[in-house]
Amino acid sequence: MKTFVIGIGGVTNGGKTTLAKNLQRRLPNCSVISQDAFFKPESEIDIDENGFLQYDVLEALNMEKMMSAISCWMENPGSSEGPAALESAQGVPILIIEVPLDTIWNRSYFLTVPYEECKRRRSTRVYEPPDPPGYFDGHVWPMYLKHREEMNSSVTRDIVYLDGTRSEEDIFSQVYEDVKQELEKQNGVCDNITQMEYSKFPGWIRKLEGIF
Repeated sequence: MKTFVIGIGGVTNGGKTTLAKNLQRRLPNCSVISQDAFFKPESEIDIDENGFLQYDVLEALNMEKMMSAISCWMENPGSSEGPAALESAQGVPILIIEVPLDTIWNRSYFLTVPYEECKRRRSTRVYEPPDPPGYFDGHVWPMYLKHREEMNSSVTRDIVYLDGTRSEEDIFSQVYEDVKQELEKQNGVCDNITQMEYSKFPGWIRKLEGIF
């Protein structure tokens, strides 16, 4: 069965989940798999020399469980209620994955936010466990810069970078129109993820360091 997979990555508090939810509401036959559902319990998270819990690394995620969820969707692509917005591609199940970006996704988007704005947004969020003093500067932001550099050097397919300081509506409109055009252009000949392609997943698990 033909499928269309969208990867959404980016900085913490950049608007990834908001974008994914907005797309799911407008795209037909669309499902979302989010990294937030696959974090390990706090007791299983490593602690660095500064006493910071290492949530912004790939090892903080239960990747086996996440890959199982993706594989189940690939084997039996789910459908959800959605508008008849893309007449020419209504029969193509769409999966949005937060956050890993890789060459096998049909389209990849990466949300960016400047340091000061990202830190401000992070300070307004309530986390469990809560961020300790110095956590953003000592762990969150350095890991984001590290992962972005590694992503730029390892992901070969084009990534669309999005300015996360723009309005929610503007970001959604840009991505929605891009996805719509891509679906219409590839209707019937999409670069779909087949059984053979998603057998590559273990390779990109090793390659990715997690883009949060």
